[in-house]
Amino acid sequence: MTSPSARVRSVALPTEHGGWGFTLEPILLGLLVAPSAAGWEIAAAALGVFLARRPVKLFSTDVIRGRWLPRSTTALAVAAVYGVVAIAGAAGAITTTRGPFWWPLLVAVPFAAFALRADAHSHNRALAPQLAGSIAMGSTVAAIAMGAGWEWIPAFGLWLILAARDIAAIVLARGMVRRFKDKSVDRTRIYIVQVAAVGVVAAGAAAGVVPWLGVVAIGLLGIIAVVSLTRPPVPAKVVGWTQMGVGLMVALLTAIGVWVGW
Repeated sequence: MTSPSARVRSVALPTEHGGWGFTLEPILLGLLVAPSAAGWEIAAAALGVFLARRPVKLFSTDVIRGRWLPRSTTALAVAAVYGVVAIAGAAGAITTTRGPFWWPLLVAVPFAAFALRADAHSHNRALAPQLAGSIAMGSTVAAIAMGAGWEWIPAFGLWLILAARDIAAIVLARGMVRRFKDKSVDRTRIYIVQVAAVGVVAAGAAAGVVPWLGVVAIGLLGIIAVVSLTRPPVPAKVVGWTQMGVGLMVALLTAIGVWVGW
């Protein structure tokens, strides 16, 4: 029988490395290039939303299946606590913001809704919901930038870089996990996605929307993809930690690009 403390931990703490990375990377990048009081408050709200996702998923799944388990009560309570954190952060940001930080969040709503619906129906491991969820969380960087007074175009440019990184990384990670399980992998699709990610970000840099170091970062991700697919398969946990390191690299290189203007 599961103890109450163990039940709370299993409900309250996300276990997937990818989710942590896709949440912390936009927060880190946003606060590095556009620090402000509103930015920290938006970061707190984003963390609250991310942490609430698992208990909301568990609770909504139980409701849809017409059952009420001990974890249902725990999930509802934990989700409420995280919801308070998110609301408090958003309320604080509204009072200190220097710009309409809610614009990118509104754009992200359809992506978030799609991901949450997949969560509720236990389809969250499919490709589309994973992409939608990561893109939605990436809106945090644009919100932090606009909260610090940035214009919307460069703010959305930061989101573009992270969206390209997320899509390329997820497609690669799924392929690497399939390799470890001795399943077939469409390497051509992975390579095409990497090239497309670089191309999209390069177009943004050519238009002056994103720094060129952001292009370099996504290009390095492509090189890592090629190298990874030529090496022996590794467990999902190793893939997750590796991708978190790659995400940190993308955030830092992009931030340096913003600082030096290239």
